[in-house]
Amino acid sequence: MWKENPIAKACNIRFPIIQAPMAGITTPRLVAAVSNAGGLGSLGAAYMSPKMIQEAIREIRDLTEMPFSINLFAPAFMPYDKKSINQAQKFLDHFRKELNIPTRLPEFSELPEFEKQIEVILEEKPPIFSFALGIPPLPLLQRLKKENILIMGTATTIEEALLLEKSGVDAVIAQGSEAGGHRACFFNPGYDLLLGISALIPLLTSVLKVPVIAAGGIMNGDGIASVLALGAQAAQLGTAFIACPESQAPRAYKDALLHSHTMATIVSSAFSGKPARVLYNKFVKEMQMKNAPIAPFPFQTILTKDIRIAAAKMNRPDLMALYAGQNYPLATNLPAMEIVPLLIEQTVSAIQRLSKNLMQ
Repeated sequence: MWKENPIAKACNIRFPIIQAPMAGITTPRLVAAVSNAGGLGSLGAAYMSPKMIQEAIREIRDLTEMPFSINLFAPAFMPYDKKSINQAQKFLDHFRKELNIPTRLPEFSELPEFEKQIEVILEEKPPIFSFALGIPPLPLLQRLKKENILIMGTATTIEEALLLEKSGVDAVIAQGSEAGGHRACFFNPGYDLLLGISALIPLLTSVLKVPVIAAGGIMNGDGIASVLALGAQAAQLGTAFIACPESQAPRAYKDALLHSHTMATIVSSAFSGKPARVLYNKFVKEMQMKNAPIAPFPFQTILTKDIRIAAAKMNRPDLMALYAGQNYPLATNLPAMEIVPLLIEQTVSAIQRLSKNLMQ
């Protein structure tokens, strides 16, 4: 059944399973492991400099001959607002005092330039390019298409999906509200409909001509089978790979996913300035209860960086950004090379079980 799947055929992969990009967590080793296992490995390169992206792509190619994807954030950053940044910085200082780290205003000149990142993509020509948080300039997308690079964009609503299809993407990644990490809203970022997968997939497949990829809270074969039944042509899993050995998530982060099964997840802008689903810890709670000032994305990300790094080194998950989907308690610490075949086995079993039940 996999051979006839539109996404598997278009991406030239054995199985319609995509490892979510997850900027700051994915590594060339993780990407290659998933691709070598028959899925599509994806590198979250949003925070990487052009040189780092180039080096990572070349490392991936040293580790696999299979297709892989590079992901960036569309350029939709807010202008520098000194007042809001200073207010946010001042509030964050009490976390720094708790961690006993210096208080200082970071440099913002180090933000990667999207156009330069894209130039590396055009030079290195990875098989697939994906993006989120908006739509890149159409001339850039057209240049990518001329290089025969498959393009995928991320949507959370019908309106966003239609805009993506109009821009010329080859597939739309439908991000349900269950997903961990940043919400991909861009058409009306001030108001998130928070549509779940079971609502979003049928809505998008009813209006789009391009294939739809489901993302959000999918952790095992049961989840993959369910989104395929809803009409998706592939499943994208992120949290399922965070605790694996190839991930560069800090140990405290992995342990929280594997052992803190009673922690709730919440959509919060506390860590980056943009809504993202994270585990509800002390940092999020204090920011929320004290109505803390938050700098716009991506400046809040840079402001909280020293806190997040120090918290990880001190084994303080209560002050770390623990991005996670709603089904995170199903996470395992298996190697990525073992996760993919297990997912396939589980998916086949789920489909067979459903078929048997329907025939009774």
